[in-house]
Amino acid sequence: MAAPPAEDLTPVARVEDLAPGTTRKFVLQCAGREIEAFVVNHAGAFHAYVNRCCHIPMTMDWVENQFLTEDGAYIQCATHGALYEPASGECVGGPPLGQWLIAVPLTVRDGMILAACPEDGA
Repeated sequence: MAAPPAEDLTPVARVEDLAPGTTRKFVLQCAGREIEAFVVNHAGAFHAYVNRCCHIPMTMDWVENQFLTEDGAYIQCATHGALYEPASGECVGGPPLGQWLIAVPLTVRDGMILAACPEDGA
């Protein structure tokens, strides 16, 4: 699938500003609404998700821009402790076991991480 045109992408961060094990929130404008999302650099790969737990639709960061467990192995929901795989968004522990976070498509162009609206409209 081709990447969306540049005018449909939201700048998230420069690649060098998002070190492995770090996360950053951002806001997308999708179909006239704002969607809060976050990007994670997990082992050098970038993944992004809508900032909403599968169990109860609440934001997941336990401190501003902190989404990962202390060891950096999982994305953790602050409300009920659900654990999600950073690379896939699959819940592997907690109430929404077996469900997935809503993925946000990413593109890297000229050292900039860019995000598009999720395909399901979130």
